[in-house]
Amino acid sequence: MPRAGLTPDAVVDAAIAVVDAGGPGALTLAAVAGRAGVATPSLYKHVRNLAELRQLVTARILDELADRLGTAAMGRSRDDAVAAVMRAYRGYVVEHPSRYASMEQSAEDARFSEAAAERLLGVIFAALRGYGLDGPDLVHATRCLRSAVHGFAILEAAGGFGLPEDLEASYERLITLFTSGFSRPRV
Repeated sequence: MPRAGLTPDAVVDAAIAVVDAGGPGALTLAAVAGRAGVATPSLYKHVRNLAELRQLVTARILDELADRLGTAAMGRSRDDAVAAVMRAYRGYVVEHPSRYASMEQSAEDARFSEAAAERLLGVIFAALRGYGLDGPDLVHATRCLRSAVHGFAILEAAGGFGLPEDLEASYERLITLFTSGFSRPRV
């Protein structure tokens, strides 16, 4: 019988706390059990193994990102929506670098995170559709947006920008470069 108060969501909460405290490499079933105050075998009533737990953590992170980006883009369109999405995405990565780094990037076994990934993609698609994008153009623009934000935010979170110029000014230039590309003919 599962321990009172221990649920799959509580196990994911404990896993996220482990990642936040110790980084992605700290995520083990033993560490999660310790955080939850149970013996490791008790977790098997809620998750099959560490791989499944990683997928559940990924789903939670994708949901958090989708919530943050959706809230940021709400009521905005075109450049304003995309800029809000890009700022919110960067903000999440910088605030939660270990959490973000712990996300499974492969779609190999995404059964637990697929719905969350689709939700996040839907938010980004909605922001980019303001430019009249659809089909392959929408996919290409989404990949470009993700690459730009991911790269900048990962470098920032790791302290990779050592020059004294203002990071906010650099990021605003990145946003302008990205959004201004939609006023030009598509390649």
